[in-house]
Amino acid sequence: MNIRTIRETDAEAFLHLRRQIASETSFMLHDADEIKTVSQEQIQRFFLAGRRHLLLVVEENTQLVGYLMGMRGHVRKNSHVLTLAVGILQSFTRQMLGTQLFITMEQWARQNAITRLELQVHTNNTHAIALYSKQGFCVEGTMRHAHMINSKYCDEYMMAKILE
Repeated sequence: MNIRTIRETDAEAFLHLRRQIASETSFMLHDADEIKTVSQEQIQRFFLAGRRHLLLVVEENTQLVGYLMGMRGHVRKNSHVLTLAVGILQSFTRQMLGTQLFITMEQWARQNAITRLELQVHTNNTHAIALYSKQGFCVEGTMRHAHMINSKYCDEYMMAKILE
């Protein structure tokens, strides 16, 4: 397994990865059919933006199997905050990939003057909550009825980690 920064040439593979993960679980924000495009230009603009954002991917041989996206706040007052989104193919879960992704992202965050990492997670996503808690994230609140899945409301936790 290789963890690396996304490349412009990964656009099609990253689109496929996101769609596949979304089709495997209801925990992702977007459904598979809502994920329309990921162009090389989008990757260049949003994810190769130096100190602003970071998109890490996990590569197994030549296939992308997971990712961790960090998007920095866009104004001075929240430029120290990195909002995270993670996805790993089901067949590659429980192999410490999430842990390695978070360790790599945190190192980058510390090098780039980020002092708060935050994310949202469905309250019934026990495996993800366990990963985040193991990495030092704490629940800061519950967002009731944050999503509707299969005609049922789902709550989400807001979790964060302060980097000292």
